[in-house]
Amino acid sequence: MKAVHFYFLISSFYLCLPVSAQTSTEHFTHADTLRGSVTPERAWWDVLRYDIEVKPDYAKKRIRGSNEITFKVVAEGSNMQIDLQEPLEIQQIEWRERNLNFQREGNVFHVKFSSELHIGDVEKIKIIYGGSPRIAARPPWDGGWIFTTDKLGRPWMSVACQGLGASVWYPCKDYQGDEPDSGASLTITVPDTLVAVGNGRLKEKKPNSDGTTTFKWEVANPINNYNIIPYIGKYVTWHEDYMGEKGKLDCDYWVLDYDLEKAKEQFKQADSMLHCFEYWFGPYPFYEDGYKLVEAPHLGMEHQSAVAYGNRFMNGYLGTDLSGTGWGLKWDFIIVHESGHEWFGNNITTKDLADMWVHEGFTNYSETIYTECQDGLEAGDDYCIGTRKRIRNDKPIIAHYGVNEEGSGDMYYKGGNMIHTIRQVINNDSLFREILRGLNRDFYHQTVTSKQIEDYISLHAKIDFSKVFDQYLRTTEIPVLEYKINKSALSYRWANCVSGFKMPVKIFAGKEAWIDPSETWKMLKVPDGADFRVDRNFYITSKKMN
Repeated sequence: MKAVHFYFLISSFYLCLPVSAQTSTEHFTHADTLRGSVTPERAWWDVLRYDIEVKPDYAKKRIRGSNEITFKVVAEGSNMQIDLQEPLEIQQIEWRERNLNFQREGNVFHVKFSSELHIGDVEKIKIIYGGSPRIAARPPWDGGWIFTTDKLGRPWMSVACQGLGASVWYPCKDYQGDEPDSGASLTITVPDTLVAVGNGRLKEKKPNSDGTTTFKWEVANPINNYNIIPYIGKYVTWHEDYMGEKGKLDCDYWVLDYDLEKAKEQFKQADSMLHCFEYWFGPYPFYEDGYKLVEAPHLGMEHQSAVAYGNRFMNGYLGTDLSGTGWGLKWDFIIVHESGHEWFGNNITTKDLADMWVHEGFTNYSETIYTECQDGLEAGDDYCIGTRKRIRNDKPIIAHYGVNEEGSGDMYYKGGNMIHTIRQVINNDSLFREILRGLNRDFYHQTVTSKQIEDYISLHAKIDFSKVFDQYLRTTEIPVLEYKINKSALSYRWANCVSGFKMPVKIFAGKEAWIDPSETWKMLKVPDGADFRVDRNFYITSKKMN
């Protein structure tokens, strides 16, 4: 997912009556619905494959290309929605050797088929398009096509479009819930002085008679629309084999020519990352397409099998430890975080942008997991807890559905700390690890909802976490453990929580103990004069009452 921003606001917590999910007065438009929902013009066809061709013109800041979309008819329909963002234009749509009629509505094209299609049919359309794409203002956060130069003034091009959508640069069904089941190809034609890199494996490199070279890349696996990305520059490459859980994984690294030596040193971390994540999350999900790190003209992004890297070959997040503990300076944030998305985000993908915590919460927690792999459990705990100061609690993590809206940026740090808290409640790291691996096995190459992930964790942990998810994902309030100590009696209850909130907590009151608070007072006998504290690994706050 897109690399995180720096957040320096420290959250404050307020005790109040039981809370419910937050509501918003935000208004959405018809265009938001077209972009973010399963419209009738999207519902009747299922994408099977994209075959994209693109030829950028660096001097004019223009592109031209095509996308052949293979799709299956799954319901009755003859009107199709194709997404392509302004100012790009569709010039022609070909189907069965004839041209289809289409009409533009903002960033959507309504395509009319000339005869009724039949359920079960597999069809192809070829869309020819071009123009001046939206230029990225501040990639990867404010995305689009990137026309820039490297340090030597040579052309360097790419795209960053998560959230904004792949339709910012090629025509597609721009909806996360429908990935091309049979993969995709990306054919890039560039001046023969440059190299073009794409997702998956290089299938063909063909010199042309006009001073250009065409590179064809292909992935065999389903892929998110926003992950299909060209990289164009003065690239060089090297190859390494990684012996993983499914055998030999091809690892290829692509960097600008003058960065080769420092990249070879910094990218050694990819090996330990793969070992750690395969242990905790299961086999790397895209052995057929290989693993790549590609130097990018922006900070980073989780482009499937071609991870964008722009962290300047230094540890931390551009040399900064996001946890403030020191542990985050021992590894390269972009290698670890963006590669973690290969499991959570690329293997398991949410249908709706509103549920992006599944991508970002788990991948944020992959940073804790990697710290633990390198330096032990306590170091991992330190790292995770250290990130809490960046939680803002400004709005719920889960946003509105059907309008292509992301929730709070707290999906990163708060999402990670919620998962860390759930891990403590499970209190069995073998089981916790099996749940993480099980998620990647049972939802392998699938699109999901938050509810599916929530229910899976509760089912396999044999603990009902439904109210925990409601609290942390759907409200901005952090549960408060209120307590009183009167001689040898500890009284405690939950406050500032959703109705019916339940979550056991490890405490220390003279000795370690587990308590199971509710919204009514409960009591526990403790040694006289015992000090009270909550295990630091639980993301809650506590308040002593008179």
